[in-house]
Amino acid sequence: MILIADGGSTKCSWCQLDDAHNRVYFNTEGYNPDFIDTAGIVASLNQHLPDTLPRDQVRDVYFYGAGVSSAQKAEVIAGALRQLFPNTKAHVTEDLLAAARALLGRKPGFAAILGTGTNSCLYDGEKITYNVDSLGYFLGDEGSGSFFGKRLLRDYLRGLLPDGLQEALKEEYKLGTRNEILDRLYNQPLPNRYLASFAKFAYDHNNVSYCRDIVLEGFETFFQNLVLHYPRYQEYSFNCVGSVGYNFRDVLTQVAKNHGMEVGKIIRSPIDDLVAYHEEDL
Repeated sequence: MILIADGGSTKCSWCQLDDAHNRVYFNTEGYNPDFIDTAGIVASLNQHLPDTLPRDQVRDVYFYGAGVSSAQKAEVIAGALRQLFPNTKAHVTEDLLAAARALLGRKPGFAAILGTGTNSCLYDGEKITYNVDSLGYFLGDEGSGSFFGKRLLRDYLRGLLPDGLQEALKEEYKLGTRNEILDRLYNQPLPNRYLASFAKFAYDHNNVSYCRDIVLEGFETFFQNLVLHYPRYQEYSFNCVGSVGYNFRDVLTQVAKNHGMEVGKIIRSPIDDLVAYHEEDL
């Protein structure tokens, strides 16, 4: 039996796959090693793993995770997996490779993530060959949920939201005072996840021009700052995973076409295609 995990910063999607190709899906919290340590992952998984999962029968775990940017970061997660699954070999790598494998299989091309955060790459059918650094939610992550959340909160705190959105945002998210919001961002865990939670507001209110405009501007900034810096980018189709890219796929498709890129696959989650990728090796 093997486990395959697509680990975003907010949610982790898992599939238990046995030798007869039976699939069992489940979800846990997301585990980004920038924001959680090995002990925290162990505690969370002990709480959220299904009771029916035979941990001693898992021989391999393929974990693709947000924030897995180095061997040291990968070990934060691998250490937790070895504790939980005593007979397993833990394969931990970046979520960007999961996106590429899910979107492109074993064919070369361009792949992107637009979810809580942003990432993108060129892929040769086996490995990532080129990456323009998204720089995370402090400096970059253009076009992501956290990027849109930052814009919404900034305009809210400055009283700039139009068309009744000021009151709607406050009510829907039960927002407190300025100091309470800043405390949540600067002093409490997982600020990127908190920011990304506001992307749903833009989706729910996409009939308002302000919300449509910030989505369009966010994706345009994503292309200007990242996609257009890939060599010969117009030779590739645009392929993307992530809830933000999927929910706003009509706008994303238009921006991609405006920059001369044909659109390939835009999917919410890579887990099904990722399982199919590993199923070939059973």
